[in-house]
Amino acid sequence: MWLKLGVVRLACLLPYRPLMALGRLLGRSGHALLKERRQIANRNIELCLPQLDASEREQLVRAHFDSLGMAVFEIGLTWWADDERIGRMANYEGFEHLDRALSAGKGAILLSAHFTCLEICSRMLAERVGLHAVYRPHRNPLLDEVMRRGRERSAEGTIRKDDIRQMIRALRKNIPVWYAPDQAYSGKTAQLVPLFGIPAQTNTATSRLARLTGAPVLPFLPWRDTASGRYHIVIGEPIANFPSGDDAADTLLFHELVEQRIREAPEQYLWIHRRFKNLPDAPDIYDFAAAPPGS
Repeated sequence: MWLKLGVVRLACLLPYRPLMALGRLLGRSGHALLKERRQIANRNIELCLPQLDASEREQLVRAHFDSLGMAVFEIGLTWWADDERIGRMANYEGFEHLDRALSAGKGAILLSAHFTCLEICSRMLAERVGLHAVYRPHRNPLLDEVMRRGRERSAEGTIRKDDIRQMIRALRKNIPVWYAPDQAYSGKTAQLVPLFGIPAQTNTATSRLARLTGAPVLPFLPWRDTASGRYHIVIGEPIANFPSGDDAADTLLFHELVEQRIREAPEQYLWIHRRFKNLPDAPDIYDFAAAPPGS
């Protein structure tokens, strides 16, 4: 792991375009070697974007692995690049929404989703506003420590994804909390909420958090403009009537915003994640020995 981190650290000394070219090369190697992840991405895209034919799906899967490879070096930049370099790559949009939200004194929940550029975009966000970042601990203790230190370089603090009390404390101090609860989840706040019309086990705790604190919920859905090498750090308006009293309905509103961003930059969503696993009374859609969906 030290060797891998050292290689990424050295590579980040390269200018941006050669670095991203190296990332695409890494992604193409991953596409060739990681058969199961390639299959998962293809299955997810088949389910969520059924209008694509087999050739278009394959093209998108390849573009996604390119984006994953780029993300490896974007994470390196997140941890080790200086503020000036990071700032040159960022376009900021919608911060007036966050300023208005914080003026009420109840913090703000910056609700995000797992796009491949999320790590570097979160660093760019933290350069502009003090926040606490919610994170999932990594199983590798070395990598977990490096990730935590990298995030705390710009964020005011980090919060484990299961530490609701710490999230509440931050919000009550009027500190924004960055939160990305869009991955498959089977805890006590899990509900089946459709994504692209497909039921998905989803963490609906955002509604509870907003209800307990009165904090407004603002979508934070950044994206990478690969051609220009710039990152769009976009904060949307507070989601209306959130929480509504129906946690699944609240989460569906957020999913609809995520779907919109996916359609705009489909290669940048984390398709290699088993988003539709553990569905009750349903076959495993990631059982690749079985017949594909719709057959």
